[in-house]
Amino acid sequence: MFHILPDNFFAPLAAPGKIVYWECICKLFTVMDNQLSFGVEREVLVDELQYYFEQTNAADLTEEELKDTDSRGKANWMLRRLEFYGWIEVETDKSYVQRVNFQEYAVKIIKTLLEIAEGKQIEYQGYIYTIYSLVRSHTDNPGVVLLQTLENTDMLITGLKNLNSNIKHYIDELTKHKTVAEIMNVLFNDYITNIVDKAYHRLLTSDNVSKFRPEIIERLEGKSKNHGYIEKAASEISEMKEISVEEARELVYRYLHEIIEAFRNMDDILMEINQKNAQYQKAAINRAKFLLTGSEDVRGQIKELLIGLNEKINREQMDLGGIYEIDFLSGLVRIYSASFLDENSFYSPSEGRKEFRPAALAGKEPDEVLRREKLQKMMEKMQRILSPEKIDSYVKEQMGAGKEMLATKFPLETIEDFVKIIYVRLYGQRKNMSYTVAVQEEKEKNGFVFHDFLIQRKG
Repeated sequence: MFHILPDNFFAPLAAPGKIVYWECICKLFTVMDNQLSFGVEREVLVDELQYYFEQTNAADLTEEELKDTDSRGKANWMLRRLEFYGWIEVETDKSYVQRVNFQEYAVKIIKTLLEIAEGKQIEYQGYIYTIYSLVRSHTDNPGVVLLQTLENTDMLITGLKNLNSNIKHYIDELTKHKTVAEIMNVLFNDYITNIVDKAYHRLLTSDNVSKFRPEIIERLEGKSKNHGYIEKAASEISEMKEISVEEARELVYRYLHEIIEAFRNMDDILMEINQKNAQYQKAAINRAKFLLTGSEDVRGQIKELLIGLNEKINREQMDLGGIYEIDFLSGLVRIYSASFLDENSFYSPSEGRKEFRPAALAGKEPDEVLRREKLQKMMEKMQRILSPEKIDSYVKEQMGAGKEMLATKFPLETIEDFVKIIYVRLYGQRKNMSYTVAVQEEKEKNGFVFHDFLIQRKG
């Protein structure tokens, strides 16, 4: 890589004026991207950068040499710096007109950086359907098709691994949010929008690998046993890679085996993605419920103590070891020690053999009143557990015979009502529920502020 990229190629993106550099690169790329090639007359680009530097919201350059330079001077300076760092090259055509081109490697890097900045998600359906179409195609170029199939399979597996890592990142970040509003904002406006809606939900429905995998594997296994296909693909790959036919034949077998194994082992990645998704949603809801719930019992008091300690540590920017430096802890906890004189203190003298005489068991009748009370408490506790089935029944009950209903029309008087609405929104992504949800604008009802959503019956 370092034989291709200049040594100082990334210097503009690490300089104090990196914002100016990046905005200018994006401006130039936008102009060149609309042309037939990435080559544009230098004066046209100077005019574009001059217009950028004349804007009031343009970022400032920190270089001392540009302190008294006008906008056009800054534009020319920027082009010279980008040429020096290896982002662009300037050539003179036969008409003695200077034209600016982006370097080939710079175009690839800019596109990648723009995708990262825009939060672009991988379209799994595109990869899966492309692979499915390629293995079913009848072509005179089996070598090219095989390489394209391998490339799309690699991008699909890479995308699934990235999705798996992204969910783990959200789980790790969850503990940094201190309030219910922050947790719900990340869950619904970030996680569900960028992970569930854009990738995870489609992965279980329209992009489901299981719809295409059996035929993909069957056709690839058939090709691996087809002598004519192997020889034709090997001949083509040997010419493309400039290797012997024997080496190319080994590559064909290896590529087919790698693609087949990738699809067979894909279930492990999908299972881990499902587990992490359920883990994150459960952790977010439990943390929100923990912060919403307050009581005078032992759990409530411990919660208040932990929240107080957390606020103290964050306010004074203490590390975890600093908990021992908090003054009021000495009044909450008393530690005492117990000791013994010597090891004989634990000595239990042996007793002589005695005759065992079993005692009669008292025929105590169970307290039916106490039993009914405990049974009632247990049933009430089970009733409060909000499973997907209960939420589905709750939605049906609230909607009645209607086809759709806004979440703000649901009962919303207590914390329990709000928690139910959270679960309605959360479970609305599952394919086995009888309804779907569509996010609307932010609303406020009875002191609760959240993004309203439309609940619609399926079918």
